Amino acid sequence: MADSMFTPATLVAEALQKHPKARWVFAAYHLGGCTGCGRSDEETLGQVAEGYRIPLDAFLRDLNSLNAPD
Repeated sequence: MADSMFTPATLVAEALQKHPKARWVFAAYHLGGCTGCGRSDEETLGQVAEGYRIPLDAFLRDLNSLNAPD
């Protein structure tokens, strides 16, 4: 996962800034509130997956499947 754009340690706010379609991946996991959450600057993708009991590997795979933004 070293070459991945998104890792368990990536902050939510950083993930949403890295790719314009990342918010759609969050929404697919019913995490739509992450885009406006005050904790997005503190919480990592790993913490979100753990807290909401979503499969981290699938979440990261879906995020990392996004094409690099133009």
